[in-house]
Amino acid sequence: MGLGNLNDIGLEILVYVNTERCCAKELILFPYQTCPEHRHPDINGIPGKEETFRCRYGKVYLYVEGAPAEKILAILPKGREDYFTVRHEIELHPGDQYTLRPNMLHWFQAGPDGAVVSEFSTKSSDESDIFTDPGIKRIPEMGR
Repeated sequence: MGLGNLNDIGLEILVYVNTERCCAKELILFPYQTCPEHRHPDINGIPGKEETFRCRYGKVYLYVEGAPAEKILAILPKGREDYFTVRHEIELHPGDQYTLRPNMLHWFQAGPDGAVVSEFSTKSSDESDIFTDPGIKRIPEMGR
């Protein structure tokens, strides 16, 4: 994510397929690693990515738009707390799944054992993701 703190903010992604119609990925997170808040916007009049997360291993704290939890279970990354604005909490265990609407603001964090999440979605255009944190760079940059 370009922040130099992969253990806290980021995730590892294995893409199985990403065509014009569908996408399948595995998302792997270290213990308490956080995928930062973002959304998948409409592109040239085409609705943003709709995605379903299915927890395969571990525990995932997923946060989406909606009524906020009184106290969230996730541990916000130090110094970046202001960039996690949605607080409606959904706890996913192995076998649980949740579908996100296009353009829906969301973020998630693995529990104490890390997590593996299968993602099934419409076409993925990761380079178009919009992050709440202005310091995040979704596409890596090469140093000189």
